[in-house]
Amino acid sequence: MEMTQAIEALGALAQETRLSVYRLLVRQGPNGMNAGDIAKELGVTPATLSHHLAYLERAGLLRSWRVQRQIFYAAAYDGMRQLLTFLTEDCCQGRPELCGKITQSTERALS
Repeated sequence: MEMTQAIEALGALAQETRLSVYRLLVRQGPNGMNAGDIAKELGVTPATLSHHLAYLERAGLLRSWRVQRQIFYAAAYDGMRQLLTFLTEDCCQGRPELCGKITQSTERALS
């Protein structure tokens, strides 16, 4: 991951609604949710939600697909894995075993 991609991903998460959307979709797993259900769950208007979903998808943190007239969204685990790898690749002055619990538990959670 390049620095600009990391900044975009971090920026996408640095907003309350987008962070709530991402956390909700992580809990939902790979099947995700449709946009209408996300809006209801978070109490966000569909128009506002659409903007936030697009931002997260551009940042590589969500994926979407269409089923008939509905658009579904799910967390893009690979995008988060790349971001976390970028943030921790130089962990502990080149001694990642010192940070092992952080990186290992994160890897398990995203698998």
